Amino acid sequence: MPLAVFCSELRKTYPGKPPVEAVCGVDLEVVEGECFGVLGPNGAGKTTLIEILEGLLAATSGEVSILGMRWAEQPGAIREQIGISLQETRFSDKLNVRETLDLFRSFYRRGIEPEQAIARVSLQEKSHAWVKDLSGGQRQRLAVAAALIGDPALLFLDEPTTGLDPHSRRQLWDIIRECRQQGRTTMLTTHYMEEAERLCDRVAIVDHGRIIALGSPRELIARLGGDHVVEFSVEPVLPEAACSAGVWQDLPAVTGVRYDGQVVHLSVTEPHIVLPALLARIEQHGSRLASLTTRHASLDDVFVVLTGRPIGETEGEEGST
Repeated sequence: MPLAVFCSELRKTYPGKPPVEAVCGVDLEVVEGECFGVLGPNGAGKTTLIEILEGLLAATSGEVSILGMRWAEQPGAIREQIGISLQETRFSDKLNVRETLDLFRSFYRRGIEPEQAIARVSLQEKSHAWVKDLSGGQRQRLAVAAALIGDPALLFLDEPTTGLDPHSRRQLWDIIRECRQQGRTTMLTTHYMEEAERLCDRVAIVDHGRIIALGSPRELIARLGGDHVVEFSVEPVLPEAACSAGVWQDLPAVTGVRYDGQVVHLSVTEPHIVLPALLARIEQHGSRLASLTTRHASLDDVFVVLTGRPIGETEGEEGST
């Protein structure tokens, strides 16, 4: 299938002592028409990667192709076919919503009318409101409208829902789903794993400037070996020697064990089979159950298994994020 985005051995190194490698030899293909997520914690290098693809940042080395074109050869043609919503877009406070989109529409030879863009992001009631009077969620929707005004074939959305309340976040999710239904290719960066699971056809998990996992959310979760997670703690806590000896590993339906302080996380295929055996094993060791939850496995679990830490934890900045 035609590729909207292609990059090979992409690298970005910032000078320093020592130099900082923000993007380390990334290979990536995004098919036209898919919603593709780039996931990772702050400092992982995902925004640096996206800014190179957007033409906002020069790569140190590597090859990039956008909609079959190269930035060095056809920058104007690429800009006519992409839309960009940055992590933070600053608009003029002296313009209203309609005037802002009139301005952005003037940048393109073809596109949609401002009224259409306003309707797509459900800002009709704010059409004549000053930008300074918009809420955070309304400003984010205006940023997406500005990205859509040129009727792009490829839409870049960098952390579009960061800092939004749940209602505003879901409004933006609906806009992204509509873009996909229109056949538009969307590249979305986020550190919200639930967002990626709900919206993306495929995702790339980025950590320390490298893609450490690539596939559909369902495929990545399936690699854990179980669709469910059982989390529990016991009192008194079992000795470290007992845990290191794999006291939980041989329980039926268990495919993986992870410890987070006193909480044990079991990846399991069938919770109804493991739970009776788990309770018997706890009693066998002279402990009692202090807490217990069961849930479906998620991309958060994938990230923890791959990196050894939750996505909210960073290990220092990796250049631009």
